[in-house]
Amino acid sequence: MSKLIRQVSIETPAPKIKDCVFNLVVPVPDTPPSGARILVVYAGACYRKNQSSSISSISSQLSDTGDITTSLHMLAKQMQGGNFSSISEEGPDNTSAQAHQTSVAIQHNPAAHHGVRDGALFPGFEVAGVIESLGCEHKEDCCFKVGQRVVLYPYEGVPCGYSELMVVPDLKYLIPIPDSLPLSVAATLPTGALLAQSAIISAHKIVDDLLKKRPNEKVKILIVGTGGLALWAIRIAAQHFYTPATKDKIQITVASLRDEGFVMAKKCEKVNVVQWNEDLYEKQLIERTHDACDGLVDIVIDFGTTSRSLHRSMQCLTKGGHVFISDEIAEKLMARFAKRAEERGVFVEVVPTGTIEQLHELVKLVDSGEIEPPPHTVFPSDQAAEVVRKLASSEIPGRAILKFHDVE
Repeated sequence: MSKLIRQVSIETPAPKIKDCVFNLVVPVPDTPPSGARILVVYAGACYRKNQSSSISSISSQLSDTGDITTSLHMLAKQMQGGNFSSISEEGPDNTSAQAHQTSVAIQHNPAAHHGVRDGALFPGFEVAGVIESLGCEHKEDCCFKVGQRVVLYPYEGVPCGYSELMVVPDLKYLIPIPDSLPLSVAATLPTGALLAQSAIISAHKIVDDLLKKRPNEKVKILIVGTGGLALWAIRIAAQHFYTPATKDKIQITVASLRDEGFVMAKKCEKVNVVQWNEDLYEKQLIERTHDACDGLVDIVIDFGTTSRSLHRSMQCLTKGGHVFISDEIAEKLMARFAKRAEERGVFVEVVPTGTIEQLHELVKLVDSGEIEPPPHTVFPSDQAAEVVRKLASSEIPGRAILKFHDVE
């Protein structure tokens, strides 16, 4: 029997929150000849749209279970040994490990497992770890080595689902992490921080043009969001815009969607904060935002995920203003709001995910201290169900990070 590793798949949070986390047992993937195999140390719990075909039931993933007791015994021995060479292929001497699993299966084709159902909470996009092995085609001067600390760029087709080991087809998707940067912080960079940076870079072009056209007026930016994504945007915006030449010409306001986001945003210097309490009438929220921003704004970076949020953002924009939204919600909202944007004389633009080069630069900025990361909380990977429950009820400030191995 093949050597095995754990994989955690998290279904869309639902009223039956206890049933949304599934622990799978999958074979250790082979190292691609031109790629690498990564030992996952930390992985950020983040919401991502499922790009694969819908899987209607977990039972379809459990159809080929094999000898689960044997597999769990092997997995338990592997985890207890602390390294992957310690896996034994002997039979089980007890079944206690099975009691700790919500749902367990042998997944013979790990590449085919992309989580459960469209719109799920797909772990695995934000990965920090160490190189466990390099492909056979690499030479000694490939600039990477076994044991090197890295993060994974979220390339198209990146595997979904937390797994103790994951493979990367090409070394270009790996970004080295200096020893001075904690891996738990590095795990927050590839998705949330990179998207925030991409949004700020997109907005920066508009800011430069406005400063040239209106040298005596402030450029007003409204950041809409909550949690780690908006907090990253605040910090990156400050690093970009609060330079000696422009610090008095840029005004940043944050519209927080949750109470804890409001509290954390208020701690940021030179940032106005307005709370978008969904219990209020829409007119009240728009008036409250106008007051906080001293009128209409030039740019909105909207990390909300609803049509209501985008509609409100557009009403906070001056004519000719720009609102930036992520590509994950663009598909469902762009068509609906195109005519409305034209009528109001504003522009809705899609923020790209961000490039590998931008992620390299982001690592340098965070490591040097030029950008301070938002708070994050680390949880053992076996507490994934509790993490999902806390995320669903907004109990975790900043980011939630799952820990698989202790290498630091």
